[in-house]
Amino acid sequence: MFDLDSYLARIALPSRVTVDAEGLGRLQWAHRQAIPFENIDVRLGRAIAIDSAGVFAKLVTAKRGGYCFEQNRLFLDALAAHGFHARPLLARVWLAATDVPPTTHTLSLVHIEGQDWIADAGFGGSYLPSMPLVEGAEATAPDGALFRLDRDPQHGWMVLRNGHPGLTDGRATGEGWQPQYSFTTDHVWDADLALANHWTSTAPESRFRQATIVSIVLPRGFAALTDRHYRRRVGEDETAATITDPRVYRMRLSLMFGIDLSSEDAGTLFSE
Repeated sequence: MFDLDSYLARIALPSRVTVDAEGLGRLQWAHRQAIPFENIDVRLGRAIAIDSAGVFAKLVTAKRGGYCFEQNRLFLDALAAHGFHARPLLARVWLAATDVPPTTHTLSLVHIEGQDWIADAGFGGSYLPSMPLVEGAEATAPDGALFRLDRDPQHGWMVLRNGHPGLTDGRATGEGWQPQYSFTTDHVWDADLALANHWTSTAPESRFRQATIVSIVLPRGFAALTDRHYRRRVGEDETAATITDPRVYRMRLSLMFGIDLSSEDAGTLFSE
């Protein structure tokens, strides 16, 4: 049984949201500001559970973060507890891709009053607002970045972003419309998510096996930590630094991202 009250406390919402497009956007925005995106357990060689109980225990009870398969499992459960009708989709992330990427991302398809919407509480690259699934639909993120949905002849739907690269995890190479990820609305089974999660968390080719990636959405900006490289942008103010002390690394994880690790785990990540 999903503990909605504990989830709402975790994301600092005082009450349930309305079961409409406005409520969907409000829930996703609160979730992304409260629960950091991170792949720390992957880098520490720990298995990633994506069942409802396991995800709740980690992201809510233990106040950790997670990556898309964890974040959007929790978000889907929260949507269901509110009374939304939603299901998972799989996506291909095109940021920095040199070939057709595998389906290593998941998001949610939400049906509201006769209209399908996409919602994504687990995209660590930037903040993507919830959007109606309509060709040419556009949305403006609170940080000012623009997003657009286009039809793609090979890959179904394509999400594009036009915004400052400092409001991303660092994979954006400049301003102008850039593809973020593509997806289809095909039905996704639990076995499909399990397989995608297994590859993403264990394959040597996976980005999440190659770097420690942490990010959090800020009310007017974005902060990211990739290995020892830290960047934070709020409005026009941007800070970037390379962390050289494991104690500072552990403190940054705690103070900026709300992730409290043991000194041993932080030291292991710092030394990789």
